[in-house]
Amino acid sequence: MVDKRLIAVVGATGAQGGGLARAILDDPQGKFGCRALTRDPGSDAARALRDRGADVVPADLDDEDSLAAAFDGAYGAFCMTNFFEHFSASRETEQAEKLARAAKASGVRHAIWSTSPDSRHWVSPDGRPLPALADGYRVPHWDGKAQGNRFFTDQGVATTFLLPAMFWENLFMPGAPQQLQRGGDGVLAISLPAADAKLPGIAAEDIGRCAYGILQAGANLVGKTVGVAAEALTAAQLATAVSEALGEEVRCDELPLAAVRAAPFPGAAAVANMFQITTETNDDYCANYDIGLTRSLNPRLRTLREWLAATAPAVPTVTTSVGAR
Repeated sequence: MVDKRLIAVVGATGAQGGGLARAILDDPQGKFGCRALTRDPGSDAARALRDRGADVVPADLDDEDSLAAAFDGAYGAFCMTNFFEHFSASRETEQAEKLARAAKASGVRHAIWSTSPDSRHWVSPDGRPLPALADGYRVPHWDGKAQGNRFFTDQGVATTFLLPAMFWENLFMPGAPQQLQRGGDGVLAISLPAADAKLPGIAAEDIGRCAYGILQAGANLVGKTVGVAAEALTAAQLATAVSEALGEEVRCDELPLAAVRAAPFPGAAAVANMFQITTETNDDYCANYDIGLTRSLNPRLRTLREWLAATAPAVPTVTTSVGAR
């Protein structure tokens, strides 16, 4: 990595961070090198990155000293947190503060903070309230990250705020509310409380590639919020694309918000609030994501159909249900 600008990648063995780590390593003639941060440097994923030339180092989002040590000597840092590891928005905010302080202390010259929309800015056009959840949060998996934005600004870290859209992978993730499910009649269905709203989406790997494009853009995107999405599709369009890829019928079922709130999975009420915002303020919500800019950052950007053709995700084989059809 001599003469390379080292990028410290948080979550390098995961989805977003892994996409960035691979994008760096896929460009051996580029100006960046990869330092992969992970809690378990001995994992198979960490060893795979090391075998490709990454510098793999231990780090823990709850341990600021470990982050500062991992960031030391790095030109840039990709910073992210994962609400669904612990389901605590407050902990995410605390982790964001530790990341920002570590980046400042280590002299990081360009940070990317993977953030989310802020539900505090949401106003229902018809005056319907958005139910408050634990600790006053309404969409905890958004709000903890959104509240973390200020730490990067307050610390004076040159930061680009990356705003990823819904992951295509969530359609096939067991336990996710929008997961593709096979009903009692044997027909696959996507059940969403989205009506005719458009849902911006992107493959997780492409988020990492967009982050690489942001690093290449450098100062031009410092201080900017960059919302990345490959396309914005309705639930019916999602179902059609998946149906074509799988070669079998995929039904689109409208799911009431009340059914999502009552569903037996962690964070169900937060997900319901997220979809309430997405559907009731759909034009404003979609405006957060710039598909043209996304493609300029990542010329390899894939639509849902292209991602499905290349990925062949696992299809559910058991009957499941999130709510009444």
